[in-house]
Amino acid sequence: MTDRIRVLLVDDQELIRLGFRLVLEAESDIEVVGEAADGDEAVRAVAALAPDVVLMDIRMPRADGIAATRAIVRAHAATRVLVLTTFDLDEYAFGALDAGASGFLLKDAQRTELTAAIRSVHRGDAVLAPAVTRRVIERATRGGGTANPLPPDGANDPLGDLTERERDVFLAIAEGMTNTEIAQSLYLSESTVKTHVGRVLAKLGARDRVQAVIMAHRHGLVDPRPGRS
Repeated sequence: MTDRIRVLLVDDQELIRLGFRLVLEAESDIEVVGEAADGDEAVRAVAALAPDVVLMDIRMPRADGIAATRAIVRAHAATRVLVLTTFDLDEYAFGALDAGASGFLLKDAQRTELTAAIRSVHRGDAVLAPAVTRRVIERATRGGGTANPLPPDGANDPLGDLTERERDVFLAIAEGMTNTEIAQSLYLSESTVKTHVGRVLAKLGARDRVQAVIMAHRHGLVDPRPGRS
């Protein structure tokens, strides 16, 4: 039996935490290891419990979810943060991504979407609500300010230093494919895909998959039409 994914719930509303707990504890591969009611509590709880994934609310008293996410990501690189909010607004989406969140979902996400998102960020994938993904890409391709700034493009060819296989992986990331989907598409093992993804991000100078997606769209490497991102 594989180890279960250890999750910390962070929300200032007790009933919401209870709802998440009931949903997640019904999953055989997920374990809720603790709860926190604000950002300060969340930072302390991560230090004490070392969860794999933090479900993080945005609007909370004292330290908010963005500040807590930034502190957690800086101090605990192995812990992934999945932000949930009722507010579908750019300032929260970009703020959370800039703070280092691995995912952003709205609280009206379906149960299956939530559990799938937890598993995805635990595997190292990035998760964005479709509406948020569209606006991240739109803002980046317009050249407007983004809270998740891109690294310099060097010779303006993001594929220049990539091997042929790494190019394939980069384009798959840009299409929003998970490691599992990339492995199936390219007939590789997931461990090999993870290695390629790490090398791609390092060569591009991208902090995470979100930056890689933005870079690909900015350079016109993928179809920007709805449903393609």
